[in-house]
Amino acid sequence: MKITEIKLSAPAHSALAEADITTTEQLSQYTEKELLKLHGFGPKAIAILKEKGVAFKEE
Repeated sequence: MKITEIKLSAPAHSALAEADITTTEQLSQYTEKELLKLHGFGPKAIAILKEKGVAFKEE
């Protein structure tokens, strides 16, 4: 699924675009901790993505 299909905040979308992450499949290659280091990407975005069934890489 494309990230643009998920309702995230503008800063969260920008952070993912800046990291060149465009699909949920790409997201699953990152840990939550790695994603939270992106400027503009926070815990709320993680929660929304989990609700959409995205599984993150284990630490």
